[in-house]
Amino acid sequence: MAESTQNYKNHAKFVPIYHYVLAPILIFNFGAMAYHAFQQPDMYNLWAVVMAAALIMIGLFARVFALKAQDRVIRLEERMRMRERLPADLKGWIQEFTADQLIALRFASDAELPELAATVLRDNIQARDAIKKLVKDWRVDDHRV
Repeated sequence: MAESTQNYKNHAKFVPIYHYVLAPILIFNFGAMAYHAFQQPDMYNLWAVVMAAALIMIGLFARVFALKAQDRVIRLEERMRMRERLPADLKGWIQEFTADQLIALRFASDAELPELAATVLRDNIQARDAIKKLVKDWRVDDHRV
C-alpha cells in the first residue's frame, strides 16, 4: 500500500463494513427484537432480546480486543524506537511513558520524536489527543486496526 498523507484530522481508522453496516444491523436487530418482545412477551421473544444484546456485545468486544492488542504492540514498538532515537539523557526515562503517551507519540516522525518526548515528560502531557495535536511532522500509520 502506498503511503498516504495522514494528519491529526484524518488519522482515525473507520472500517466501513464494521462501523456503517454491522453496527447498524446489530442495533436495528436489538430494537426489533425488543419491540417484538414488548408486543408479545414470552420466553422465546425475551431470549431473542438477550441474544440480540449478546451479538452487540460480541461486536463491541471484537473491536475493543483488537484495539487493546494493537495498543500492546504499539507500546513495544515505541519503546524499541525510543531506544534507537532518543538521546542518552532521555533513554533512562523510556519506562516512565504511559501507554497513552506512547500510543500518541507513534505518529511523531523520528526527527521530531526526541523533542516531543521530552516535552511530553517535562509538561506531564497525558492525553493522547493533546500529544497528537503537538505532532508537526506526522508519521503515517497505515496498519491500524
